[in-house]
Parts: sequence; structure tokens; C-alpha cells
Amino acid sequence: MRRLFWLAAGVGAGVAGAVLTSRWARRQAERMAPARLARRAGGGLVELGKLVAESLEEGRRAMREAEEEARRRLEEERQAARG
Repeated sequence: MRRLFWLAAGVGAGVAGAVLTSRWARRQAERMAPARLARRAGGGLVELGKLVAESLEEGRRAMREAEEEARRRLEEERQAARG
């Protein structure tokens, strides 16, 4: 009777382990599916594109400010030279 109990317990644990392992493996396979990976990569590229666009806009703004400052200084120098 004891042997039958332990046999049943071992079989039950084996079945439970197999079921849990197969579910885990299926979830991992779904996570690594090409469509899902492509979606993740696409989302990363969109974020990268936004960062690049923001950086370019920041650079343009800084260039406009530098140009305005240079024009202001040039105008001040012209007025000082005139007298």
C-alpha cells in the first residue's frame, strides 16, 4: 500500500512538472515569436526616431539663437564704429 501511494505521488508530481514545463515553454516561444519581436523592434525604432527628431529640433533652435546673437553683436559693432 505504501509503495502504491509513493508511486502515485511520483506520477502526479511528474505529470504536474511536465504540464508546468510545457506551459512555460509555450509562453517563452510566444514571447520570442518573429511577429512579437518585430513589434518590439518597431516600437524601439519609433522611440529612436522621436529622440532623433527632438535632438535635431534642439540643434536648430540652438543654431537660431547663436545666429541671432551673432547678428546682434555685428549690429552693435557697426553702430559703435559709426559713432
